[in-house]
Amino acid sequence: MNRFAKIVCTLGPSTSSKTLIKRLISAGMNVARLNFSHGTHDSHLELIRLIRECAVETGKPIAILQDLQGPKLRVGNLPPDGLLLKAGDKVSLFTVGVAQPIFHGGEIALPLDVPNLTRSVKPGNRLLLDDGKLELQVVAVDAEVVRARVVLGGTLQSHKGVNLPGTDLGIARFTAKDQADLQFGLENGVDLVAISFVESAEDVQIVRRIIDQATGNKKRLPIIAKLERPAAIKNLHEIVHAAEGVMVARGDLGVETSPALVPNVQKEIIRMANNHAKLVITATQMLESMISNPRPTRAEASDVANAVYDGTDAVMLSAETASGRYPVESVKMMDSIIREAEKHMAKWSHAEGFPKAALKDDALAISNAAKTLAHDQDVANIAVFTQSGKTALLMSKTRPRVPIIAFTPEPSTLSQMSLYWGVNPILVPFANSLEEMVQSVDNYLIKRKKLRVGEQVVLVSGFPVGAMRLPNLALLHSIGEKV
Repeated sequence: MNRFAKIVCTLGPSTSSKTLIKRLISAGMNVARLNFSHGTHDSHLELIRLIRECAVETGKPIAILQDLQGPKLRVGNLPPDGLLLKAGDKVSLFTVGVAQPIFHGGEIALPLDVPNLTRSVKPGNRLLLDDGKLELQVVAVDAEVVRARVVLGGTLQSHKGVNLPGTDLGIARFTAKDQADLQFGLENGVDLVAISFVESAEDVQIVRRIIDQATGNKKRLPIIAKLERPAAIKNLHEIVHAAEGVMVARGDLGVETSPALVPNVQKEIIRMANNHAKLVITATQMLESMISNPRPTRAEASDVANAVYDGTDAVMLSAETASGRYPVESVKMMDSIIREAEKHMAKWSHAEGFPKAALKDDALAISNAAKTLAHDQDVANIAVFTQSGKTALLMSKTRPRVPIIAFTPEPSTLSQMSLYWGVNPILVPFANSLEEMVQSVDNYLIKRKKLRVGEQVVLVSGFPVGAMRLPNLALLHSIGEKV
């Protein structure tokens, strides 16, 4: 049985060898995520090389997703055993890189790598540390020090994340590090780029302009906007329009808002992305317990299945595959959960294709008609021809019950389509005519899919062939029949 939803795996210390990457691919990885919050350009370059080699050797296209760090706010250096903070403790916060102020007795000094700290916070503001595990409340603000009280205590380690809900630090969300990392990614052929802490369409447009300037508009590198802040949810509609895709980044989102809000926000993001034919990845803590355990919790299994029912294109593993003890087992488990969920999509799925109002668009109407034709005739496959990948994406977003085979002459499009729900990307020579397209379909389906002459498929393409048009042709084709 084909799996429709795709799996994104974060690579890291646990999965940095060629052997492990091949095992991840065999287990079901479709997209390799490189987290630029960690590692060096040299280490990422080696991973890119290994991923490309493994994709060729396994015969399975793998997309490379570059995930830019953004303005990550972190705790500074602390003692090796961490710093114990107890409820009621008085804490004095100062900015890393600034000369440490003189503190009063009884205060705990805590360095934070947070620009504009003293200029941005005010009494009553909350500071959340280590994904919200610890909470401080601002009591007073001096010229160089923020005085705070511990509300929720615990042991804090160096370099853990800092969140300041509702506070605008006035810092750029696309940093100098991001720009250098993006240039590296463009030079080394990443397939998609994710940008962090997006709050508006302008955040996406800034990165789009940089990419277009660097590539001379020759390559449309898809941008995935990570939705992690309340402002992103407020501006969801404009962000979805500006980006090629979105990521439901539930970690920071749950800290910046409330865990109780995340399930509804997740559903809203996925619904809007699908309605506008944009990619959507659901991420963070999906199989978190498998970082150190060979089996997930039952709640985690339900979480993955419900993301599939919500209509996500892909689900993502983070530390489970980057630094966990059971990276391959995590992918196998996610693959198994998705396949089981997809057996029951007709009963439980909330994803039903495009809303009726959208079908006034010709390309969407043709894609939807192709799905209906495929279902009515009970065909084996839907075959799509595409150069940019757009036709395959539109077909994917109709959510057909049959697999989509997407033929393309473009290697970069081949890799990018690895993220598309229900799409099996295939590299073929450029087709100059409808006859050549049909011949490619027949050759592949007979040789690779073992279909027989006379079995039917639905062929979807722009016409005239090779004109880089959105889909305007849906053809019911019997294998072996000339056109």
